[in-house]
Parts: sequence; structure tokens; C-alpha cells
Amino acid sequence: MKIFIISPFPETINILIENNIANQGIKKNLLNVNIINLRNFAKDNYKKIDDEPYGGGSGMVMMCQPLFDAIDHCIALCDGRPQIIFPSPRGEKLNHDISSKLSKEKSLIFICGHYKGIDERVIEKYVDLEISIGDYIVSNGELSSMIIFDSIARLVPGVLNDINSAMTDSFVDDLLDAPYFTRPNEIDGLKVPEVLLSGNHDAIKKWRNDKKIEITKDRRPDLLKEK
Repeated sequence: MKIFIISPFPETINILIENNIANQGIKKNLLNVNIINLRNFAKDNYKKIDDEPYGGGSGMVMMCQPLFDAIDHCIALCDGRPQIIFPSPRGEKLNHDISSKLSKEKSLIFICGHYKGIDERVIEKYVDLEISIGDYIVSNGELSSMIIFDSIARLVPGVLNDINSAMTDSFVDDLLDAPYFTRPNEIDGLKVPEVLLSGNHDAIKKWRNDKKIEITKDRRPDLLKEK
């Protein structure tokens, strides 16, 4: 999978990827990640990428021309039309189904927004998906892009050493995950549930499924309503 991340602050992406599960995919040649410095596509000597919004108001807006040129550059390097993603509070809220579908794409382009956002014409011309990471605002698009990218990359076959681990995570079956325990089986008077020590795989499977339903009902009943 080819990944392009367009950012005015590429060093931020480098730091985030270095300690990310996606780095495994890069080392295994399963992910080809390209960090694109948006300022390289600015036309003036000051590498200007933002300007004041028409109609007034506070803040700055990322300009069309550098983004148009950067996106066109990335598209030209793709085999076929990539999916172009812009993290935005206006977008559909990120979930497992979205990440799973995107993990099957051949190429993705992420646009990292800053300031008050990007010129709407960039969205109109290029963006396929606006994705929200939740009902809150973060200070830069690098963080939100990497959250979305991480959720996709870990589902690409081979990136995780054991894909079954991802397939039993929270939200895969619209339920929160069950609790997990490891050695020792008792510490400070706290014991591992006996069923997990029994070796009875059917009983363990039932216990975990019951716990998933119990925890989901207690903490995210909305997920049960959607199921």
C-alpha cells in the first residue's frame, strides 16, 4: 500500500511513524509511506501556504495552490486513483468498518490541516473522505491523520505479527473487548479468574464473550443498540 501524507510540518510525521506499528509494515515492505512537505509546493520565496479568509474573521486558511500541486504530485505517483482523506470535525466519525475498508486500498493520501482549516475548494476538487476522530479539536492535522493511518495500517495483512489479535479487538464485532490477564496468577490479593486457568477453551470463549457483552452494556450501551 502506498501512503502519502501531505504536511507543512513533515518532521512531526517522521517522529510519529518512528514509534508507530506502521513502522513494522514499512520494514516488511508492506507499506510505502511518503511524507510530502507542503511548503515545497509554495510559489513564493517565503514558502507561504496560508492566507486570511475571505469575509473576515480570525485565523488563517490553508491556500488552494500549494495543496492542489501537492495532491497532483501524489496522484501522479499512484497506480490508479487513490482515496484522498482529510481529517475534519465535519467528517464521518472514525470506526472499525471505515478503517477495514481503507486497509484494502492500494493507495491513500492524507491531507494534514492547520489553522482554521483548508480552502473548501480543495475538498470539493479532491477529497473523497472527511473523517472525524471524535467530538473534540486537536491542534494539528498530523495527530489526527496518524490516528486514522494507524487504525488502517494495523489491519493490512502482515503488518501485525498476528492478525487474529486485531480481529479480537474492541469494535470489531460492535462490542468492547474482554479483560486480559497475565502472570503471576495472584498479586496483592488480586487473582486471575479461575476459568482462564482451567484450560477449557469453550468455557474461556464463553466467559470472554459474556464479559464483552457485560462491559459494553455497562460502558457503551449505544453499541448494543446499533447491533
